Amino acid sequence: MVKPGSIAAGAPAGPAGSDRRLTGLLLSSLEALAKTGEVDAACRLAGQACAFLRRDDPGGWRKFNALLHRLSKLTTHPERENRI
Repeated sequence: MVKPGSIAAGAPAGPAGSDRRLTGLLLSSLEALAKTGEVDAACRLAGQACAFLRRDDPGGWRKFNALLHRLSKLTTHPERENRI
């Protein structure tokens, strides 16, 4: 039996632990989305997550920001393709 306030599933119980697990789940989901070829969509969603977390969760913001920067290198850039 898990007691209130104890550690379960590798993260503390309560909102903070849930937030960290949810952040990890969403990051993994966006990485999987990018691997299916939907890099632009994954970047848009990561950017929205950054905006949402910016003030209230700096640690979560940093994780999504890092993902956004990694994925942005893989996006298509029409202006680059049109250069001679």
